[in-house]
Amino acid sequence: MVVAVAEESRGADHARPWIEQAKSSYWQLVDTEHRLEDLYNLVNVPQAVWIDEDGRIVRPPETAGSTDHFRRMDLKTKTMSAEDQAERLAAREAYLDAVRAWVTTGKHALPASSARMNLPKVTPAIAEARTRFRLGVWLRVNGRAAEGDLQMAEASRLHPESWSLWRQAADLDEVGKASGPEFWKRVQALGDRPYYPAPKL
Repeated sequence: MVVAVAEESRGADHARPWIEQAKSSYWQLVDTEHRLEDLYNLVNVPQAVWIDEDGRIVRPPETAGSTDHFRRMDLKTKTMSAEDQAERLAAREAYLDAVRAWVTTGKHALPASSARMNLPKVTPAIAEARTRFRLGVWLRVNGRAAEGDLQMAEASRLHPESWSLWRQAADLDEVGKASGPEFWKRVQALGDRPYYPAPKL
């Protein structure tokens, strides 16, 4: 079964329009406290974790069919070339085909030892970053935005690979900021490093 989880610190009502628009046949949950991110060390969206019927992770967190084609978008017109759109769609379909193959044949599932070895490691800095992020959200909700922003900035400094922490903090500060000029500066600073690392299927 497919379960989609939106990470939304502003509350379920901010995710609801997207969920209703999707009209999906699978479960869609809203994680306002980022517990899923903590449990699986997720760093961006969309990411997927494959879990078998015995509750074992058979593929650790990976990019779920998204690509870096958006980095070639024309920022003035907010459009991508037809070729980039086609490649992006093909990558998404290839990922969905891999999920279908796993469900029907077991293909693409990793042995337990490989899945365990490929799980992202939670360092003390990452654990502290997540704690500071949660504290920052609590402070903002309780009318102490300046203190909350300091905690969330420190969370991003401690765990710079987490786009989720940075984007949630940006949108808490100002809706739309997470996809604005500051986001594009951060993406450009990646250089040749991927924003969405391709899954190794």
